[in-house]
This record gives sequence, structure tokens and C-alpha cells, in this order.
Amino acid sequence: MQKKKYYYLIKLQYLGFRFSGWQKQPGQKTIEGMLTKTLKYILPDISFKILGAGRTDAKVSALDAAFELFINEESINDLREFKSLFNKNLPSDIRIISVEETTKDFNIIQNSKVKEYIYLFSFGEKNHPFCAPFLTNIQEDLDLDLMKQAATYFVGTHDFSSFTARLQENTIVEREVISSYIKENEIITANFLPKKTYAFHVKGKGFIRYQIRMMMGALIQIGKGDFAIEKLRLSLTKEDNTLLKHVAPGSGLLLNSLEFN
Repeated sequence: MQKKKYYYLIKLQYLGFRFSGWQKQPGQKTIEGMLTKTLKYILPDISFKILGAGRTDAKVSALDAAFELFINEESINDLREFKSLFNKNLPSDIRIISVEETTKDFNIIQNSKVKEYIYLFSFGEKNHPFCAPFLTNIQEDLDLDLMKQAATYFVGTHDFSSFTARLQENTIVEREVISSYIKENEIITANFLPKKTYAFHVKGKGFIRYQIRMMMGALIQIGKGDFAIEKLRLSLTKEDNTLLKHVAPGSGLLLNSLEFN
């Protein structure tokens, strides 16, 4: 007889600074690894597995991430109590924000979703050390107006093969960016932050590895005057083979929202 399965969608937040990304890796501290370890402790003798909505790189944080929890044979009777127990046993840099039961028809990978990532940065004088987990600092002047103009070039469907590292065979490089802009940071505030900090907002249905960090890297190079804005438009076409090398640090990037349709 086939075992009965139960399905749960769990939303969470995490500060990624001390983790080697989402995906479980031998000998590395990861978000998936920490979640699995905690679930084994609070669900002893219960068979389960988890599946994330996507992977984040080392040091990348999330304000609205999600994973699906599959449990064999036994259901969770009290979701509120389970959430509380989960949070009590997780480290302080991971927090469960919601737990809801779903069905086998829901697939966290295949269900259409829109993600918004935000890259936080400042420039000029070196930042307070407490900024390091979530804010990248460029200790040079940047042409912010030119960067804002360049950010709009990403909107639409483009070939992003120049914006990924170690391009794999069969990778879908044509991706749609729904919105892309730079504005003053309103996401994170603290008395140790510089007076002016900025946020690069990017929204789309899916991104390839390092895409947003390399988009940010290109904007930084444009802001410095090291990369012509005209070349950015060309780098988004199939006809151009521009090799972009600058990958912005992972610690400035965070997943801001995740929407399922």
C-alpha cells in the first residue's frame, strides 16, 4: 500500500552572510542543511524531504523565501505550534514566517512565480563594519544617474549569456526582466548605515546563475566609467559576445519577494 503524503508550503527569512548558499553541500554550512538538521530534531522518526523554490548563492539573504516540506504517513496537527517549535530550534539568522498545508498538485519548482531581488550598495567613504552582511560598499565615486539609466536597459526579454559564469549546455539564456531600476534604499535601516544607500531592484520569473550579481557588476563598472553604457545594450543581444567579468559580492543581494500564481 502506498504511503499517504502530506504537503506543506513554508515561507522563511534568513541572513545569508555565514552560509555557503541554499543548497546542501558536504562540509559546508548551508540554509538547506540547517533546515534539514533542525527538522530531523523536531520530527524524530518521521520520513520527510524538502524542496526549495530556488537556490541562493553564498552570503545571499532572503526576506521572502520558500520551501516545500513533504512528510510521509504523519500530518502536522497544529501548524502554529509547529512553526513555534521550528523557530525555537533554528539559529537566530533563520526565521520561519508561515506554514500552510498544500496539496500534491502544487509544485514549488514548476508553479509559475515572480521573484524580486534587491541589491543594496553604497559608495564613497568606507562603511561601518556592521554593514558587511547586507550592504556592498564601493570606495570610489559612482555616476549614479548613469547607472540609473543603464538599469532600465535590462527591462524586456534579452539574451543574458554574457551575465552568467560557467555557462552550462542547454541553459535557457533568454530571460524576461519585468522591472529594473535603482532608487534609494528603503528596505533596511540602521543608525550605523551611511546617510545615503541605494537599492537595485530587479523583478522576473527566473534568473540564471550569477545573473543579477553580474548585472550589478556591469552597473558598478558603468558608474566608475570603466564600461561604456552603449556596450551594455549590445551585451544583451545574441550577436554580441562580450565577456563580462565583474561579479558583485553576494552579501549585497537579497530575495525581497516571491509570488506564486
